[in-house]
Amino acid sequence: MTTTRVSVLTELGRETPYAESRPLEVAEVTLDPPGPGELLVRIGAAGLCHSDLSVINGSRVRPLPMALGHEAAGEVVEVGEGAEFAVGDHVVLAFVPACGQCPRCLSGRPALCVPGAAANGAGTLLGGGRRIDGGRVNHHLGVSAFSDYAVVSQQSAVKVDSDLPFEIAALFGCAVLTGAGAALHSAKVTPDDSVAVFGLGGVGLSALLAAKALGAQTIVAIDVVPAKLELARELGATHTVLGGPDAVAEIKEITGGGADKVVETAGVVPVLRQAYDAAAPGGTTVTVGLPAPGRDLALPALSLVAEEKTLRGSYLGSCVPRRDVPRFIEMYREGVLPVDRLLSGTLPLEEVNAGFDRLHTGEAVRQVIVF
Repeated sequence: MTTTRVSVLTELGRETPYAESRPLEVAEVTLDPPGPGELLVRIGAAGLCHSDLSVINGSRVRPLPMALGHEAAGEVVEVGEGAEFAVGDHVVLAFVPACGQCPRCLSGRPALCVPGAAANGAGTLLGGGRRIDGGRVNHHLGVSAFSDYAVVSQQSAVKVDSDLPFEIAALFGCAVLTGAGAALHSAKVTPDDSVAVFGLGGVGLSALLAAKALGAQTIVAIDVVPAKLELARELGATHTVLGGPDAVAEIKEITGGGADKVVETAGVVPVLRQAYDAAAPGGTTVTVGLPAPGRDLALPALSLVAEEKTLRGSYLGSCVPRRDVPRFIEMYREGVLPVDRLLSGTLPLEEVNAGFDRLHTGEAVRQVIVF
């Protein structure tokens, strides 16, 4: 067994500021050894993401108690029977453990893995087990990375070069896969496209960076936080729009009738409707945000036909992690995907609640816990 500090959520929906209500408790627990096809990973860094925040605030209900954290990188220190990794391997952890055998995986869409989704919903690893505190604590999206160590399925891990700093490598597990993947695979941005990105957190700015790398000449960045608009300009946005009721009209004026490709990352239904409205006739809107369950989206049905608009979802950026993590890392090394610019700062595990306050208020883009 391994002893580890782990950040555990025991109650949904506590009031902000989280630094005072402390929804996440750092506790010392034991981890069971990795089972067949599993890995014990020493976590080097873990990012704070809105998908964690949506569990903390109760908008996405998960089984409790749960050890949070799903965007991370670390080093393999023990391997279970039959695992294809070796002790010492550096890995990026992806939040969908793809089985490789279900119809979705076999069709090249591992983000929609059926057993992976079932395990994530149940709070288990892909094989069905729980390894935290004798099985009493649930896993978050197969990772649970707000911890010194984590037991994960090898299907959640992608081997990377050991010279990549953990605080950079961690970003590729969620922010970059989801955002850059949405631009590359889901929206299929081309140099001829005008692109609009709603929401400028780590995911949205990753989509913006990818759109620039793919050659888009007009990139409009939209957010309600002025500081994020300034950062977006530094990262390649040609125009910025302050979020609000006039945003769609401003985007249409900038793009001459609407953007060819729109990426929405806010996870708020009214913003998603704006993103759809901001698309040009024949345009595509891709949404990666996760609205609260039960929220419906109303659209003018005629526009789907008369304007040939497309609205599609994108989970994990429609990526294949073992193919796309190395691809995006190479783009980072070439200087065309400077994801290190997304880092707002680092923090110790003990300050995780205050970190989520900064994420909640929009003060931070991507904060990373460094172990």
